Amino acid sequence: QLQASGGGLVQAGGSLRLSCVVSGRSFSTYAMGWFRQAPGKEREFVGAILMSDYNTEYVDSVKGRFSISRNNAKNTVHLQMNSLKPEDTAVYYCAAASSGDFLRIRISAMYDSWGQGTQVTVPA
Repeated sequence: QLQASGGGLVQAGGSLRLSCVVSGRSFSTYAMGWFRQAPGKEREFVGAILMSDYNTEYVDSVKGRFSISRNNAKNTVHLQMNSLKPEDTAVYYCAAASSGDFLRIRISAMYDSWGQGTQVTVPA
């Protein structure tokens, strides 16, 4: 199971750190990803981290502002979000991929476990 938390309301330019706790499964998955879905829009890839080598990948719109890290001791993955913008407003989901390849890391179908989502709101 995946449990996401840390969302909230923050002013533009502020920061939030989302957390995703992994339980009931091995943390030795292929990748952990973050996706988001804004009202009326499709779910989109935000970023991901490979569990083997800590390599990360981000969508262009968050590069330089968001970063993903992992805490193996706590089976937790974090999404640090800085310089937040109104367009970052969405429900954020963490996801785990048991297997996969880097070419598909942005594709939601590669992920076989999903958290419940946490709301991030950045007022205009």
